[in-house]
Amino acid sequence: MALTQQLQVILFKPQGSIDLEGGKALSEQMAGVVPQAHQLWVIDLAEVNFMDSSGLVPLVKGLKAARQSGCRLVLCNVQAPVRLILELTQLDSVFEIFPTYEDIFTTVKDNSLVLAG
Repeated sequence: MALTQQLQVILFKPQGSIDLEGGKALSEQMAGVVPQAHQLWVIDLAEVNFMDSSGLVPLVKGLKAARQSGCRLVLCNVQAPVRLILELTQLDSVFEIFPTYEDIFTTVKDNSLVLAG
């Protein structure tokens, strides 16, 4: 799992499965970042091919932590099996989901969206 920090963007790139074990790894990565207001947390799921219900926990906890700190958390590159889990749990309506990493910034620029703070 790689972690990249640029400006106010925190990028998480989990790989493989987000199950109980993979979820713990993602939770640890997210816990290692000190949230600051106006950050954009991006969870790029391009390399995640499986997620079960235990994998939803770090996503929901991360979203809660981000919002409490004035950050914005978005998902991108969601693969079909992961999207299905999000849809079945209706979490697809809770998370901001973008088709690609680049789309996050295109949308932000085009619509002049700003981070809540």
